This record gives sequence, structure tokens and C-alpha cells, in this order.
Amino acid sequence: MSRSMHLVDPALRPLLEAWPTFSLNAETLIQMREREQLLPFEIDREGSSLEIRTVPGPAGAPDIALHIYKPDGVAGPLPTIYHVHGGGYVGGSAAQMEFLLRPLVKTLGCAIVSVEYRLAPEHVFPAAIEDCYAGLRWTVDNAEELGVDTARLGVMGESAGGGLAAALALLVRDRGEYRLAFQHLTYPMIDDRTAATSDTHPYTGEFIWTPESNHFGWSSLLGKTPGGADVSPYAAAARATDLSGLPPAYIMTGTLDLFLEEDLDYARRLIRAGVPTELHVLPGGMHGFDIMPVGDIATAAQAARLAALKRALA
Repeated sequence: MSRSMHLVDPALRPLLEAWPTFSLNAETLIQMREREQLLPFEIDREGSSLEIRTVPGPAGAPDIALHIYKPDGVAGPLPTIYHVHGGGYVGGSAAQMEFLLRPLVKTLGCAIVSVEYRLAPEHVFPAAIEDCYAGLRWTVDNAEELGVDTARLGVMGESAGGGLAAALALLVRDRGEYRLAFQHLTYPMIDDRTAATSDTHPYTGEFIWTPESNHFGWSSLLGKTPGGADVSPYAAAARATDLSGLPPAYIMTGTLDLFLEEDLDYARRLIRAGVPTELHVLPGGMHGFDIMPVGDIATAAQAARLAALKRALA
């Protein structure tokens, strides 16, 4: 019997039927990547444009692709979201988030630059975060050509993309070359120790993204067993001991999401470090619950995201 189905928002139960839970491992990874190509999201391309640019990657590494979205008929320089897609560090792509990013571009009147980073386990840390930094560097260095307002440039990501966005905020702060205006994190995957603890939350992680999948994702990214003493904060942002000086944060998660407690703790620590932080916890929401407009809970999450981004980009 399900241990947490009675806690799922009733409107989300059809989503669980359309998005069945399975444990991710080396054998099922190929199936997951193939299934991602078939996700049935409709894309509204009216009112926005997409340009894909190939730009230099980190030193000694391959070039990377940036998907650059802009609203039609809006003059620059534009406030800009630097976006990082999710996928447990082992899947996903920038192209798969087009259905989400195009409506944001039109509604917010902003540009979005979405980075295509290298995936684990083929490429272990620090490949993904360095790709993200290289894409950000190119965006800032070419801001005038792109029509990007660097004073209103922030980072956004979902799940593993949220983890990379949080890590990128740390890396930008520590390298001191650029500044970010905000970090917008949706159920971010930020703590490898969640994959190693024996003190698991009794009601989180049953659906969509499970502890087994989490262990595989973190092991793939780190190239070793998660939970050790020497994990970099640029791999797992929750490992950072100093969160001061980071850009204002928005964090959203659901009460049934495996990342609930790590996200709550990161928000608490950001607040204690003097970082303006907005936290939303949606009751009855599992991982990915907000992707499709199903019921009041998903609508509320989408509205909160939009309102926060409007404030951040202003």
C-alpha cells in the first residue's frame, strides 16, 4: 500500500498516472532519456523567438549550446533569466523546457538564456557547473549584442537545474567576476547527503523522484558514493558553510517532494546569512507537480513563480 497517497492533492493524482514512478539506475537511464524525448507538452511559439548559439565551453572542454529566447516586439536591453534545466544531473535538455520558457518570455517581457550542459555519468563534476559558468560568462560578455541588461540578470532552475543554479550563485560570488540579481530555485536538488541518510522522511520521495533515483543521480554526478566528507559546494550547494553575500533567493517545493527537508534547511540558512529569501511549500505536492496546470495547487505554484520573477526582474 502507498504510504503517502492519502497526502497527495487529489487534483494531482492523474499526473501520477501519466508520469509513472520508476527507480533510476544504469540500466533504466537509457529508457528515461528516450522517454523524455516523448513528453507530450504543447509549445506555444507565437510571440517569442528562439536562437540557438554555440559558444565556447570551459577551457579544454567542448563548446556548449545556449537556447536564447526573446519576446517579439520588445526593445532591449532586456531583463534576463539564465536558465538551467533539470533531470537529476543525468537527463533532461534545454530543448525540453521550451514549453515552459516561451510563455515566461512573453508574459515577463524578458530574455531567457537556457544552457545545455554536459550530463553525468558520462561527465562527472565539475563538468556541468563549469559549463553553466562558461555559458553565463558568454552571456555577460556579449550582453550588448544580445540586448541583455546585466543589472537585471538572475539564475533559475528546477530540480537538478535548481541545484546547479544554487551552485552557480555560489561560484559567481566566489570568483567575483560577475553579479547575479537573483536565484530562483524550484524544488532544488542541492544536498547529496539526502541520498546517504538513514533518517529518511516517512512521507517524501514515494513519487516521481525516489531515494533510489536520487542515490543514482548523485553518484553519477560525483563519480563516487554521495554523503562523503569532501563534496564540493559547487556540486551540492547545501555543503557551503558560508551563504552570505548571495543574491536574493526564491525557493519552492512540495510537502511530498524528496528534497523538502534539504530545501527547507537551505532557505533557513540563507535567511540566517542575511539573504532575502522567499519560501513556498505547497501541501500535497510531489516532485514536478507544477509542470502541468492540473488543479489549484499547480496553478498557485505557477502564479507564485510568475509573481516572484516579475519582482526579481523589475
